[in-house]
Amino acid sequence: MVFCIAMLCMTQINAQETFKVMFYNLLNYPNEDAIPNREQYLETVLADYQPDLFMVCEVNTETGANTVLDITRSSISSNYQMATYVNNTSDDSGSDQNILQNMLYYDSSKFILESQTEVATDLRDFNVYVLRLNTTDQATNPIRFHAVVCHLKAATGADNVLRRFQMVQELQTYLETLPADTNVLLGGDLNIYTATESAFQELLDITNNITFADPVNRIGSWSNNSSFVDVFTQSTRTQSGLGGAAGGFDDRFDFILTSENMLSTADITYVDNSYQVYGNNGQSSCYNSAINSSDCAGSTFSFAIRDALHNFSDHLPVTLSLEANATLSTGDVELSNTLLLKENIVSSELTIIDPSLKLLNEDLVIYNNMGQKLKTITVNAQGTFSVDVSELSNGLYILAIPNLNINPIKFIIAD
Repeated sequence: MVFCIAMLCMTQINAQETFKVMFYNLLNYPNEDAIPNREQYLETVLADYQPDLFMVCEVNTETGANTVLDITRSSISSNYQMATYVNNTSDDSGSDQNILQNMLYYDSSKFILESQTEVATDLRDFNVYVLRLNTTDQATNPIRFHAVVCHLKAATGADNVLRRFQMVQELQTYLETLPADTNVLLGGDLNIYTATESAFQELLDITNNITFADPVNRIGSWSNNSSFVDVFTQSTRTQSGLGGAAGGFDDRFDFILTSENMLSTADITYVDNSYQVYGNNGQSSCYNSAINSSDCAGSTFSFAIRDALHNFSDHLPVTLSLEANATLSTGDVELSNTLLLKENIVSSELTIIDPSLKLLNEDLVIYNNMGQKLKTITVNAQGTFSVDVSELSNGLYILAIPNLNINPIKFIIAD
């Protein structure tokens, strides 16, 4: 788990803020190269929609993740940052190692990434990111939410249905550890064919600590059912040889779900009627067609946009908007004073990451939960370094940098 604290410039702007969110399956990027230079099509999509928060799956490599970051910066905002790249920790321990990673990108002038963790399953991780709005009163009234990015097991058949359910059960086990009023956003390729499938029912189970809702409220048997064409996300293609599926537009695999409280009562909520499958004009004639065909034409998404989507991925992105009564800081996050902890629960060694490479010779101070100074460490290395805390007993501690104007970080020692 990585914890991020940043020094912010505070300048007041409008108090009502709206944030645009997108989830997108990037189709085995960058390994899938049947269509050369397909980055140009992603640039077209992002430049048009301009998301503030961009959740993705099917990234293959850290190099690919960094390329996507470059695209967000050039097509959306230079303020864009990405979460720490982590290879999938879930694996079948066999030769079929999973190279499909999830990732989160965000406008750092609007969001602060506080932490991230991975929830392991038998196939692929759920990647969980805790974000805080960059508001002027965040010290006294922080607005946080968890963004979960996932990619469930694909394909039909009882075994695959069971594995999707088991993956969701692992997520629910993690969610049971959070306060029941936690704001949670889930973006993912769920590979689910009908709302009656056990994995989807588990997500919507009202007896859970955190219950998810479908903001667009289009519950049903989606697969090969033209009545649900407005929420279909796959496949954008009918032509084979382009990578991915080529069956035409007939499935709802991609979702953004919210915890129920985010529909009405949370401090950051879903904007009514904002849920949309980006590139989907909702035409019944689009059923089983390619998204760039005349069958899928309409007044909302032009041919140029639909053609870019067709060429980049076999999935369409899903989008929605969130709203908060808050006053944002207009300043960018100052990365020179960023401090990261690899894990916040340790036994004898605390691993600290200085991605800015500017903490050399600074003093780090460890306090107990009573505020008593216990240990001072002078940073004598750049990048990643470790601190011996074996002499400290089990409990809650605070790591601070007195000479820098940043908030302290909490960590726990547990044998």
